[in-house]
Amino acid sequence: MSNLDITIQPTPNPNALKFILDRDVKTDGKASFKTPLDCRDIPLAAALFDLRGVDQIHFFQNVVTISKFSFEDWENLEPAVQTCLENFIDDHDPAFKVFDPETERRAHLSPELQKIESILDQKIRPGLQGDGGDMSVVDFKDNVLIVKYQGACGTCPSSTSGTLEAIRSILRDEFHQDVEVYLAPEV
Repeated sequence: MSNLDITIQPTPNPNALKFILDRDVKTDGKASFKTPLDCRDIPLAAALFDLRGVDQIHFFQNVVTISKFSFEDWENLEPAVQTCLENFIDDHDPAFKVFDPETERRAHLSPELQKIESILDQKIRPGLQGDGGDMSVVDFKDNVLIVKYQGACGTCPSSTSGTLEAIRSILRDEFHQDVEVYLAPEV
């Protein structure tokens, strides 16, 4: 087992922490897992889901964001996550592939949606990713944009109000003054 340096940072979501490692956990793109079944072929993620209280896992570059159920205390979960990361990181392949419908979706976007995605990539996603999360566009029609949060953003209390309003404001300034932005319902 190699020595792993881990820095833990809070996120705006009290039920999510970022574990910043001294090596990559995902070399290309990002990966969010909501169930153990989603990551059964990725031993590190599967082992994290085995920990009591883990609700979601998000891998991005050298960051693992863990979202927990509110009943679980960070006092118990945080050291368990650290131990799990230390035990599984040596055998983890950061180049793992997951089916990413986003790549295919972006290849066939309308010019309007390409502009929206560009604005989101430049102005919104870096902040969300810095907080251990991300977002995806679900639909755009008649000036109504439907988005879905990922990682820490998915269960963050401010994501349904302040963050959503910031997205709306930026898109109104840079895309169209009448655009509306809503969250996709959870399924």
